[in-house]
Formats: sequence, structure tokens, C-alpha cells
Amino acid sequence: MIVVMRKDAEKNDLEGVIERIEGVGLDVHLSEGVEHTIVGVVGDVRHIRPEDLQVLPGVLRVVRIMHPFKLASREFQGETTEIVLNGCSIGGSAVTVMAGPCAVEDRETLLETARGVRAAGAQVLRGGAFKPRTSPYSFQGLGEEGLQIMAEAREETGLLIVTEVLSPGDVELVSGYADILQIGARNMQNYSLLHEVGASDRPVLLKRGMMSSVEEWLMAAEYVLSGGNHRVMLCERGIRTFEGYTRNTLDLSAVPLVKSLSHLPVVVDPSHGTGRSDLVPAMSRAAVAAGADGLLVEVHPRPEKALSDGPQSLTIPGFEALMEGLDPVARSIDRSVAVAGCTG
Repeated sequence: MIVVMRKDAEKNDLEGVIERIEGVGLDVHLSEGVEHTIVGVVGDVRHIRPEDLQVLPGVLRVVRIMHPFKLASREFQGETTEIVLNGCSIGGSAVTVMAGPCAVEDRETLLETARGVRAAGAQVLRGGAFKPRTSPYSFQGLGEEGLQIMAEAREETGLLIVTEVLSPGDVELVSGYADILQIGARNMQNYSLLHEVGASDRPVLLKRGMMSSVEEWLMAAEYVLSGGNHRVMLCERGIRTFEGYTRNTLDLSAVPLVKSLSHLPVVVDPSHGTGRSDLVPAMSRAAVAAGADGLLVEVHPRPEKALSDGPQSLTIPGFEALMEGLDPVARSIDRSVAVAGCTG
């Protein structure tokens, strides 16, 4: 249930609504927008009737939310959440591009990649310092050394950093380096981890599980939101189907669907979504056309030598070409592609 306050509501009107809600043992979540303040009623709403709140001074309307995800619901917040980091916006009118290698392999390669994607227009550097792999014998990442290399790349290029955190015990460590915490597909329902990042002050990029429904994905986001961290973005990265020609099936229908259900910004990962570098440019353009707020693209200077996910990684020239092709698509739907240097 949400309570929408009138634009001219006084402070004591808002306090009266909160007192009534908390008086029956329910919790309150506030969202202060440009036009209205919205009071989210969290808990078993059978303890209070909408008409009990509708009559209070300053209340415009009371809306019941029927979805199991409450704080993530579009009913709870009509405006799309815009996450602003050092001048870089995710969820605004411009499409944000995050790019970099699947894994941080060494200092030279990471810096070369960072310089290349920055010059091509990316705003965020992606790269895994901790890598969950299907095989225990595959490259598992450099750990904190990888985080330190990414921090060096940020210092030189001004790019923000998004990197994956694997366990609750690593959240503090990764938060000390990263601007955005990524929850990978395999950890989408790691509830201990979701609780921990929910208590963090870092924005969260929540990837959809490879066999998860849209509702399960949004419920995972609800865990983070209910922990007090409201800066959550959702990442569609493909789901497993019977199709064998691609690594996963990139579910682009999920983009407009989720945006109709939720106010959270949606990012698309066409690299994991297809597993094929030759499909990444077309799927990137399609994602933007579908309404994605951002892209997460794997780029490596020499994909044939990459220690992780080389077949789905673009070269730096390939990424440059991708960026050139995005802007016409974005402009066709009255958007733009964000420019590099948003950390100024």
C-alpha cells in the first residue's frame, strides 16, 4: 500500500500519516519526488484500511499494491529511479554504457582496455576481480589485486567502476574500491548477500538469474530495497533455453515488461546474453530500442587471448563501431547515449 501526499501537504500532515502507520506496527518507506511525497506502507497491511489513511490531512490518495514486490513496484513510485554517481546518471534520458573485460587479468591489459573504452565513449569500466566460474580449474580472478588495478584505471581515466561481489564477507572490501556492486546471475537469490548489499551505500547492479522468472528477479531486488539501499538497477543477461546456437537467450521482452512493472532502471548485457561477439552490436541496438537504460558490454584488446569469455568480447575497434551505431537508435526514441567523462 502507498500513500500519496498532496503537493501542498505540510510537514505535520506527513508526520501524522507516519504516526498512524507506525502506530499499528507497520514500517514506513519515504520517497520524496518533485511533485509528491510517497509513503510506502511495509508489512501486513491488513492491520490498516485505506480509508483510515485517506481521511488524514494532506493525503491525496491511497493505492493498494497487488504485486508481491512492493518497493520495486511502479505503483509505489511512478517516476523511474535515476541513479546519479559523480555526475553520471543511470536511468535518466541518456543511455549509459559500461564496458571492459570479463576479468581483470593484469595491469597492462586492464589499463589498455580502460583507455580504449573511455575514448570510445563509455562511462563505466566493468571487470571481474572475483570470478565465479563453472569449472574450478578456470581463471578465478586476481582478488583484491584486481580491485587495486581497477582503482588505478579509474584514477587515470575517470571511469566509474562496476565489479562483482561474491559473498557477504566481501561486501566491505569490494565497496572500498567499486562505485557499483554487481550481483551475478548465480547469486541473484543469495539472500545473505542481498541483505548485505542492501545495507551498503553503494548502488547495486542485480543480474537476472539464468533460470529466473521476472517476478523472482524483482523479488530479489526487493530484498536489497527493503534493506535500505534504494539505488538498484536490474540487468537482463539472458536466460537458458533449448537454443544451442547462443550461450543464452537474450530476453529483450523483459526490458519493456520490467519497466512497466518497476521504477528501477534496466541494463542489458548482450555479451553474456548471446555469448557471441558478432551478435553483440545488433543486440545492443535492439536493447536501446526496447528502452534499456544502459548496456554492459565485454571488451578486450585481444579476445583470442582472454582468460575469460573471449568469444563474446569485442575488440576496442569493434566497441568503437558499436558506440557509433547506438546514437541514431537512441535519438529515434528521443534519447541519447551518455558521453564519457561524466565523473567531472
